[in-house]
Amino acid sequence: MTSAGTAAGMDCCLCLVREYYGAQIANKIARVMVVPPHREGGQAQFIEQPVAVSTQDAHINRLLDYLREHLASSHTIDELAARTAMSRRTFTRHFHKATGMTVVEWLVNERLRRGRELLETTSLSVEAIAEKSGFHTATSFWQHFRQRHQVSPRDWRKIFGDNV
Repeated sequence: MTSAGTAAGMDCCLCLVREYYGAQIANKIARVMVVPPHREGGQAQFIEQPVAVSTQDAHINRLLDYLREHLASSHTIDELAARTAMSRRTFTRHFHKATGMTVVEWLVNERLRRGRELLETTSLSVEAIAEKSGFHTATSFWQHFRQRHQVSPRDWRKIFGDNV
């Protein structure tokens, strides 16, 4: 392999990392470097926006763990409030204070994160990924994904997937 210039050198290094350690490690390094792990030309930069895994509120932490395990299920505010033994109003206030987001915003973020992970590491169809991520329809998944990342799920897989 050869490269010319800084960007091409990084492309070369990421290609080698992908070859020896797999797409997941190459993708992680590329995100830290704020570069695409594989360039076809003309891509926007892909910056991962991490969401805190836990908060200082133990009730909310337990709920976040539960929600991550049950992303494909539908959830109501009343059900989640009952799960944390709080009133609806108290729950929504605590949830927003702990995460900086509404429940719906948090769920969409986590479902998109799961969708990205499945696009990168599996060959599941977009329909199956939508279902496993909790979007219930491929159209809903596609719309949320496209709005957030400015590329389609198919293009994301082409850029970040194991099959590059």
